[in-house]
Amino acid sequence: MKKKTIAAICAVAVLAAAGGGAAWYFLGNGAGGDDENVVYVNTVESLMNIGVGNGMENRYAGVVEAQNAWKVEKNMEKTVKEILVEVGQEVQVGTPLFIYDTEKFTSDLEQAQLDLERINNEISSMNTNINQLYKDKKSAAKDQQASLTLQIQEAELELKRKEYEGKSKQSEIDKLKENITNSTVISEIAGVVKSINTDDSSSGGYYNDNSDNSFITVLATGDFQVKGKINEQNLYDGSIMEGSRVIIHSRVDENQTWTGTVTKVDLDNAESNNNNYYYSSDSMSQSSSYPFYVELDYTSGLILGQHVYIEPDVGQQEEKTGVWLAEYFINDPDSNPYVWTDNGKGKLEKRSVTLGEYDENMMEYQITDGLAPEDAITFPEEGLEPGMMTVVSTDGMMGQSNPAMPDEMMEDGMMEDGMMEDGMMDDGMIEDGMTEDAGSEVAEP
Repeated sequence: MKKKTIAAICAVAVLAAAGGGAAWYFLGNGAGGDDENVVYVNTVESLMNIGVGNGMENRYAGVVEAQNAWKVEKNMEKTVKEILVEVGQEVQVGTPLFIYDTEKFTSDLEQAQLDLERINNEISSMNTNINQLYKDKKSAAKDQQASLTLQIQEAELELKRKEYEGKSKQSEIDKLKENITNSTVISEIAGVVKSINTDDSSSGGYYNDNSDNSFITVLATGDFQVKGKINEQNLYDGSIMEGSRVIIHSRVDENQTWTGTVTKVDLDNAESNNNNYYYSSDSMSQSSSYPFYVELDYTSGLILGQHVYIEPDVGQQEEKTGVWLAEYFINDPDSNPYVWTDNGKGKLEKRSVTLGEYDENMMEYQITDGLAPEDAITFPEEGLEPGMMTVVSTDGMMGQSNPAMPDEMMEDGMMEDGMMEDGMMDDGMIEDGMTEDAGSEVAEP
């Protein structure tokens, strides 16, 4: 019963937003005065078109991003001389991104080449000396052979050390040459520059992500995904979870939509938000939000960085044939279903209807007989009687213009739905100066 009541309240909120006139139905603006009571009705067709985006499903903010990104890490031993791109700029494979300063590399290369020349000269001298020692050994007396052999071994060991030094110096030269040759860093993918992190600041723009510490990040074009955020207060209602189907809405064109599947809810990376608070009975606590990701069925018309709304897909976009009506308009659906409708002559009547299928997700019944799209109906509420005057609303208003007194509504309807049990009156309405029965102010002593 509570589910039905909540759904009805959501629908009233939609009508109020559309026409500004239905909110009084639940706020009790009609207090039983002397004005003639009329019943405002709306056509079945208009009520069926509430459908998409009717506020009965939560919507979450999202942004279109690339599924893949290439992150360029800056060599900390080098200094960037010039950045050649900007945030948001499109790049192709081979597009120059930035240039390292090569002045120090050039200076170091010149010194290393001089060092290598010196090492090679020393190696040449050592080889000459070793050859001479071998010649001296051949002509030396036997008592001098051992001494010359030791000199040769020491000279050859020193030669190996010098040759190793020469190889190391050559590797240094090769690396310096490579740094000079590859001083310009080019893009390895086609995409859009998402962020550029300089030494002292990070360039902004809607592509920028403060958690990205790479020097330059390029988002690949082609395969998009949508990243959304869900508050922890909505996290466990089951509407957003891995495998959930969702509808993506354009923020500028409500009729432009895409569909997709939630592939991940990242519970390991909660994001605190100073604007996200929830209230408990004795404290105010800061809540966190969690990123989730949507794999799209198609991406035509989407733009990288575009901001969108994400809505759980419960079948609200399915095309249904015939008349489908929200269950809260139908009285006694299990025994003798009927609706309150205009009889076509400005009078209210109780009309029996035949029910068909039931959509549990959308909480709607199919009406197979007794009601047409052009018929006008109203909410079932206390005080409705056949023959009451009806007015077809032009601003979304529904229900009686002068309904029953609030205490009668509380006694006959709302308490049955558990509104008193849920603590609406227990939370301090009486202490704050409201009476239990009529909503008037308590007289001051």
